[in-house]
Parts: sequence; C-alpha cells; structure tokens
Amino acid sequence: MFCEKAMELVRELRRAPEGQLPAFNEDGLRQVLEEMKALYEQNQSDVNEAKSAGRGDLIPTIKFRHCSLLRNRRCTVAYLYDRLLRIRALRWEYGSVLPNTLRFHMSAEEMEWFNHYKKSLATYMRSLGGDEGLDITQDMKPPKSLYIEVRCLKDYGEFEVDDGTSVLLKKNSQHFLPRWKCEQLIRQGVLEHVLS
Repeated sequence: MFCEKAMELVRELRRAPEGQLPAFNEDGLRQVLEEMKALYEQNQSDVNEAKSAGRGDLIPTIKFRHCSLLRNRRCTVAYLYDRLLRIRALRWEYGSVLPNTLRFHMSAEEMEWFNHYKKSLATYMRSLGGDEGLDITQDMKPPKSLYIEVRCLKDYGEFEVDDGTSVLLKKNSQHFLPRWKCEQLIRQGVLEHVLS
C-alpha cells in the first residue's frame, strides 16, 4: 500500500513517550526512499508516454503517484524534524554530554547535529553576561525563592556572601544562603540543597 512505511515512521515516534528518543529507524527510512524512487520513475515513464502517445488516461494515475510522493516526503520530514526537536530537548535536560543509551539511538548525522547545536549554544552563552558568560540552561523553572537552605557535606572553609559577610562552611552545618551563590558548590558536591 502507498505511504504505509512512511506513516509507520510517524506512528513509531508518536508511540514513544514524550522526552524519550526511540532508536533511529534507518531501514524504515531507506524503504520509504526506495518507494519514493520507484514512484518517481514510474511517473517519469508514464509522463513520457502520455506526452508522446497523447494518453490522457494516465493523468489520474500520475497525479495519484505524485500525491503519494508528497505524502511520503511530508511524513519523512516530520519524522526527522520531530527527532531533532527531541534531541534539542535532550541537550537542555541532560547537558552537553548525553548518556550512552541515548547516543546509541541516534544516527551519525544526528550526533553531528547535536554536537553543532551544543557548540552554538555554548558560544551564545559565553557571549552573554560579561567575562564568565551566563548559563541559560541552569534554572529551567524560575526559583521559588532567592535564598535556599543548604547543608555542608565537607569542610570548605570561609565563604563570602554578597553583603560582605563570611560564612564558615563546616561539615554537617546548615546555612540559609543566596541560591545563585550556592549552585556551583552544590554541583561540586560541597553543599546539598535541604528540601523542607
């Protein structure tokens, strides 16, 4: 049946839960492209025959094949574009290094696109916020408060806050500090956010 393989590619993505990336279906895509090539060659042959022999009865068949070609193209582009959107979302969710399980599901071209997107995003973030840049992937949801309660996991020493006061970060001590000052130490494993 015409366009069934292309529709199966779209159904495959629709069945996958949001935020997950199914394995790249190279065989399915190749079958769709082979079908498109066969349809195009049949159309070329019929168009030449319709022109030379003046056979108008071939026109509906030619139009039907052409519509099938357009539908296959639309489904293929939708499949590839949806995968790129999912890969872009993975960059924001996981950061610049993807887990191996996700990389295994990507084609070589998708990995190349991901690396290019990652570099473009890093260049843009470096261009913001002065010398250090601005990490726009940090707070995906706005924080509820500017201050958070943190527990010190290891001895760190003195830590200076914006207002000039110093806080001694000793193991197992708890503090109420500005969120943006603590985030780097939380990522380093010096502090942990205490959820109350």
